[in-house]
Parts: sequence; structure tokens; C-alpha cells
Amino acid sequence: MNRAEKAALQLRAVSVLRMLKETRTYDELAELTGLPAGDLNRYVNGHVLPSDERAREVVSGVGREALAGELERRVTTDEEGYVDNSGAVFDQAFLDLVAPIAAEAFEFDRPDVVLTAATDGITLAAAMASYYGVRCAYAKQSKETAVEEFIESRQRLQSGIELTYYLPASSIDPGETVLVVDDLIRSGETQELLLDIAERADASVGGVFTLIAVGRDGVERAEERTDAPVGALLERSDA
Repeated sequence: MNRAEKAALQLRAVSVLRMLKETRTYDELAELTGLPAGDLNRYVNGHVLPSDERAREVVSGVGREALAGELERRVTTDEEGYVDNSGAVFDQAFLDLVAPIAAEAFEFDRPDVVLTAATDGITLAAAMASYYGVRCAYAKQSKETAVEEFIESRQRLQSGIELTYYLPASSIDPGETVLVVDDLIRSGETQELLLDIAERADASVGGVFTLIAVGRDGVERAEERTDAPVGALLERSDA
């Protein structure tokens, strides 16, 4: 790890600790992290930075659990099972914290492009692309007027409806590594279409990531399509 990467990791850890401190005392934060309350005070207030070892523990360990808990608090489900995650996908600062923790936790291959589907996955894709310093691309269910060539993927759903996504062909170059992300995975149909687009672009898949997995069907469906890691920050029952 070079000096710039070390500093970035330390600053991410401080951001996580500051988020946790918003709803906790220093003693409660110490109990959660296993770090001394006095040290946490200095980290949160910007007096010193945690060591790279401590920073990694915060980001990949406590940070993942804490953000999953924070995401759980922001998500609601109605009587018919529909998930409202607008409290997360509309909060770019929150998603900016999710990105490095997801990267640390699931060890995705470093992508050249982060790919998602319009529209709710765009803010998460932007956060992941910013973390990796790469391009962000999103497929849509309609064609852009001025674009001549598209990568097209279509699928007939169980309901009988045919779903088609279009991505400008220039968005992904052959041989590039693609990280597929979305805000939510339930049936896995959208993720399968995105994985198909990556395949049609002659790209490799570095991973599949979602904020919320509802049940296991969608995750297993994605795992059948790729050998790359498939991860969710929060898993919820589909019951």
C-alpha cells in the first residue's frame, strides 16, 4: 500500500467513525469498535489519524456491520413486500461510505467500468465508480436518439412481459473488467441482463454488488452466470 492509498484508507475510517458517532457516545463507540474512547475522540475530531491496521479493521469489519445496520434503518417494506430504499439511494454521502467497504469486504477485481441499470442504481454506481476512479455506465429501457450503436439484451419475464435494456456500444470496450451494481436484487432478472450486456461487450466481470438482497433467488441466479464475487451489504428475508 503506497502513502496515498494509506491516507485514503485512514480518511475513510474516520468518515465511518464520524457516522457512527452521530448516534452514539464515545463509550458506546468504544464498545462497538474495541478501540479506546480517548483514541476515538481524537480520530473523530481530526486531531490524529488511525493507523492503517486500525483503519482497515474499521472499514472492513465494524464499518460493514454498521453500514448494514444503518441501511436497515433506512429501508421500509410495505404490506405487499415492496421495498422503499430511497433513504439510502438518495443519500450520496452514505453511498460514498458504502463503496470502499464493499470493495474491501468482497474483494472485487478492480473494474474499468461500473455498470448498472437506470434509474435507482445510478447513485450507487456513481459512488463505486468514484471510489475506483473509473467510468460509470448505465443501461436504459429506451434508446438514446443520437447514439447509433447499442448493446442490447432482452428477456421475457415470468409475467410474460419482455424486458429490454440498451447500452451505447462505446460504453464498454472488449477486454475491460466490469463491476455490475444495483440498489436491490430480488429475482435477479435485471442483474442477468446486465451480465449479458457485459458478455456481449466481450468484457470480463469483476463482481456483482447490490445494497439489498431480498431472499436468495437473485443472488443465486447471478452466481450461476459468473464466477466473480456476488455480494450484498444487507440481506433480507423475502417472507
